[in-house]
Order: sequence, then structure tokens, then C-alpha cells
Amino acid sequence: MVFSSIFGGIIVLAGYSLIAPKPTIIQQTSERNPLALTNYVFDSSDFIVPEGLNFVFAAKNATPSVVHIRTKYSGSEGSKNAFNDLFREYFGDRYEGQERESRGAGSGVVISSDGYIVTNNHVVENATGIEVVLNDNRSYEAKVIGVDASTDIAVIKIDEDNLQPLKYGSSEDIQIGEWVLAIGNPFEFRSTVTAGIVSAKSRNIGILDRRSAYRIESFIQTDAAVNPGNSGGALVNLNGELIGINTAIASPSGSFAGYSFAVPSSLVSKVVDDLVEYGTVQRALLGISIQDVTAELAEVEELDVVKGVYIGGVGENSAAEAAGLVRGDVIISIDNAAVNSVAELQEQVAINRPGDEVVVGFIRNGERKVANAVLRNSSGTTEIVELVSDFDSEGATFTEISNELASALNLDGGVQLSELRNGKWRDAGISKGFIITKIDKQKINNLEDLRSFLREPKSDGILIEGMYPNGNKAFYGLGL
Repeated sequence: MVFSSIFGGIIVLAGYSLIAPKPTIIQQTSERNPLALTNYVFDSSDFIVPEGLNFVFAAKNATPSVVHIRTKYSGSEGSKNAFNDLFREYFGDRYEGQERESRGAGSGVVISSDGYIVTNNHVVENATGIEVVLNDNRSYEAKVIGVDASTDIAVIKIDEDNLQPLKYGSSEDIQIGEWVLAIGNPFEFRSTVTAGIVSAKSRNIGILDRRSAYRIESFIQTDAAVNPGNSGGALVNLNGELIGINTAIASPSGSFAGYSFAVPSSLVSKVVDDLVEYGTVQRALLGISIQDVTAELAEVEELDVVKGVYIGGVGENSAAEAAGLVRGDVIISIDNAAVNSVAELQEQVAINRPGDEVVVGFIRNGERKVANAVLRNSSGTTEIVELVSDFDSEGATFTEISNELASALNLDGGVQLSELRNGKWRDAGISKGFIITKIDKQKINNLEDLRSFLREPKSDGILIEGMYPNGNKAFYGLGL
């Protein structure tokens, strides 16, 4: 019996060893595990930052070129002169300093050693005083060189030499997923650096819809943390090069909630050059009405593609008409750069000037074609547009509204009737000094908007809205 029990046990053990799962064995190939306490470091040289994640060089290179901008506004309600609630929240809450003075704050980027600085238009718009504080705490009064509401870019200047300008990088070459740094002055915290990645490019967020007929939205979207005060600051790549100007955030509260948006450097550099050289932006136009190609549009219009930009109309005496483009064509590239949306098309055209020639790739009836288009200005010519201080129309002379008057009336744009002679404007009952803010419910921000609107033929009269310097609002009908 004993023998049988022992023999049976041996058989059971042998059988289990054959069917039981074998354990996984992890062999250590190093005698020392790479462990370190996060709260106890003897020598930082023991730590190596992985290639592509080292932000130190970019931060050191770019931070000295980013400045703090402080603005003053006359008028007891100066905080209302910013053109959009989101922008007002973003670039810094204005607060009451005196009975008739309010203040704001933002950021800017030095772009030349002799004192030129780029920022957002909404940071300095209608300001009666602008102070620039450099990274080393030196403070200067600044003057406005030029502004462009269509891209929300402005150029200001201080009297100083030997500044450290930030080099432009290529916003066109940057890829989605690349690391970027946002540098600015959020909540008055000077020279703050945050990191994130490029989340998207050529993003249209509709924030400039009420500003200009020539608005251009082709933002770089990132998840780098930005807050009120960052507006006008730098978005840089890991080489410390400027690839964008931080402009807006997507936020229900006005503070950072995940995404921020920057004007790409390709557009910034072109606008800055125009403002410095001419005082106004040389706007290049194809002269077409456009929309994104969608699956629904492709079905309705019987298109052979579901991406690109659909031409819904071609203007007379336009660059597109001269190049042979027609309604129904789908633009897919500009100068060999792919165009899949209206935002991408606007950016590729906007980096040019009137008179420049671009190669337009398009699809017509399923065939790929190309056309050479010589871009034109809003007047339909290739001439340089000069900065003008007034505009004459039907016995009336108009000028830009002054910053002081705009602040006093809480306006963020408009043109003023400075001289009145015999003509349609006087016949309509309008008096000298009247400020036009809207025509046919379209906002009139400046002389360029007024000229563009009046240049288009009208079959009926127009409705003019505005106010007088005493604050009285008025409406007039004018036959043209």
C-alpha cells in the first residue's frame, strides 16, 4: 500500500509538470536600474534631455526679443473700444485708472535692432498712449507705424538701437505635431514661456468676421498655454525662430482652455514689410468668390473632387478673369502649394503683392489645369496703393476718425465727413462731422472699406448708419 501511494504520487507530479504553464522570466541586462529620486538631485549633468524636447535654447534665444506692452485709453468706458469680446478678454482686462482713463496690456516682438516691434492690432487699437517694457526692464514710449485689422497685425516703434530682433522662421514648413513655445506676458507675469505642439494649420475661427471685407484667417492652432496678456507675443519653433504671433484663444471663460491661435509668420512678415514701407498693406486679390469644397457641394455641383476651393463667381476686370478662371473651377494649388480650404488659399494669395504672378492649379470638368494669374489690388490694377488721409465722393470729403474721438465715443472704427459741398451727401441731409460706422449693415472701419463699398455699382440707394461727435446716432438714405 505504501509503495502504491508513492508510485501514484510520482505519476501525478510528472503529469502536472507536463501540462502546467511555464512562467515568463525577465532577464536583467544591466547591473543597475536607471532610477532616480525626483526630489533629490546632486548634479543636473546626470540628466540628458531627449533630442527634440530641449526647449532651453529656443527660450533663451527668443525671450529677450519679446516685450511687454501697456496701453492707455481716454474715455470713462475705454474698455469698450476693443472690437471683440474675446479679444478684450484675451489681451488683458482693462481697468479704471482715473475717471476718464482705462488701461490695457499685451505683448510684442522686436523685429529690428532699431526699434520696430510687431504686435496685434487689437492690443494697440485706439490707444492714446503706448508704453513698451523690454525684457531688461527698460521702458519707452512707442508710436504706431501702421495697423491692419484684416490680419490683426500692427507695427509700433520705439527710439532705441542695438535691440535683439527675433529671426523669422518658416510657418509654411512647420508640421502638425512639432513642438512650439509661446512667449509673452500673461496676467502681467513677465517673459512667461509655455510649450505645446502644432495642433492644426490654416484654421479659420471666424474671429475677424466683423472687421474687414478683406479679412484673412489662416491661424496656426497650438495647445501651448496662453492667457490674457499673451496676445501679440511670439510663437517660436525649437530653433528659437518666430513662426507666429499669438492672437486668440478658444475659451468659454476668457482664459486658456486648451487651444490658442497665432497668425503665421509668412503672413506677418509680409504685412509688416508693407506697413513699414508704405504705411498700408498692399493687398493682392484674385477677384473671386469662393467656398470650401464639401461632399454636399460636390454632389450638387457634380464635381469630381471633394477637396479644394470652389469658385462661385469671378469678378469683372479681375486677375482671375484675365487668367481664364471661370465659375465652377476648383482651385487645388497656388504656386505648387496645396490648397484644400479657403483659409489656405487666402494665406497663399495674401503673402503676395499686386503685380505678382502666381500659378493657379485647378480642376475643370475632371481635368487638372494651370493658369498664370497676375494679382491685382482692390481697384483692379497692379499699382502700389498709397496711404491716403482723405477720400472724396459726390461733394463730400472723408477722413479717418481720430483715436481720441473714437475712444470718447467708444467706437472701434469709422470714417468722418470732414468737408461738405453741394452734392448727394448734402442732399441726403447729412451734416459735417458725421461719422459713418455702417453702410447697408456692413461695418465701415476705415477709408479703404468706404472706397471699396462705394466703388461697387448699386442699383438702389444705400442705408448709412453712424453718429455725430456729440454722441447722437443717425440714419440716412443715399441714392447712388
